[in-house]
Amino acid sequence: QVQLVESGGGLVQAGGSLRLSCAASGRAFRTYTMGWFRQAPGKERQFVATISWSDGSTYYAESVKGRFTISTDNAKTTVYLQMNSLKPEDTAVYYCAAAWGLSVTVVTAQRYAYWGQGTQVTVSS
Repeated sequence: QVQLVESGGGLVQAGGSLRLSCAASGRAFRTYTMGWFRQAPGKERQFVATISWSDGSTYYAESVKGRFTISTDNAKTTVYLQMNSLKPEDTAVYYCAAAWGLSVTVVTAQRYAYWGQGTQVTVSS
């Protein structure tokens, strides 16, 4: 089992920044691929970014490339999503996810077995 707890969401004006955190714990989670997804009201859950604990490789959705950065801390217990130049269309509940054995290019939410509870990000225009 892997436990994930997100934090850091909130309300920000367009053009602003937020940093989300995902605290991970549990069995062998450092062998997992970690991802951030988001879901806006009435829409499907959407891939945002992924990172591999093992080699640090990353992958981003085109809509966030150049604005968002996924990273881990040195202790490899927390995954971050630094979000800059936020837009109103970035408004959503953001979820942290984990999966064992996946390439960072796997962006289908159903392939990720473990999920956090989500944190709301609201960007005002």
